[in-house]
Amino acid sequence: MIFDPPLVRATLVQRYKRFLFDALVDDGTPVTGFCPNTGSMRGLTTPGSPIWMSLHDSPTRKYRHMLEMVEADGTLVGINAAFANRIAEEALVAGLVPDLRGYGSLRREQRYGTRSRIDFLLSGSGRPHCYVEVKNVHFMRALGLAEFPDTVTTRGARHLEELGDMAEAGHRAVMLYVVQRQDCDRLRLCSDLDPRYAAAFRRAAARGVEAYVLRCRVTPQEIVATDLIAMDEAGPPAL
Repeated sequence: MIFDPPLVRATLVQRYKRFLFDALVDDGTPVTGFCPNTGSMRGLTTPGSPIWMSLHDSPTRKYRHMLEMVEADGTLVGINAAFANRIAEEALVAGLVPDLRGYGSLRREQRYGTRSRIDFLLSGSGRPHCYVEVKNVHFMRALGLAEFPDTVTTRGARHLEELGDMAEAGHRAVMLYVVQRQDCDRLRLCSDLDPRYAAAFRRAAARGVEAYVLRCRVTPQEIVATDLIAMDEAGPPAL
């Protein structure tokens, strides 16, 4: 995923109301912009952090600037949760997840379960349908260890239950975690921050739900998935 036009560098002043931020552009101009991540963004909202913003001139937008990445722990971290699906789709089409290669059709946002939409439905080649749910990851407390979630996600736990239903119905069901940072070589579920999600994952895995973790290269020019990394068992990190 390439940024065109290029991103603008600035310094974070504050992030507030979940969806707004104030920053100073490098020439000293103050701006207020939109933050496309309503989560807690733990560890990524420190005032004074270098950030990169995209610019949007549409008359329908209230804010021209959008926060795209933050420098933290000596690396760039993508914070736009909406990009996770785009990154994942590019990776699936490129065959970056070997176990998910060979499907002839990839459809987005298909209804499934009781009241949900699956991010991707893979089908074809005489194989069972494959339901793929994507989650964005950017949280890190211990060096090299990405973690999910960084706050309670009731919706995420429900998705795991519905994926389990698909697996038991004879389909493939996959959780695909997209880590928008390059300094992690494994992912762990945060049982200390959301024990219900961790428990839901264990139930889903026992029912046949698969899980894969994509790591990304993040630069001011692009964010692209590069490889798969390992997934630890759920638990708090060893700090």
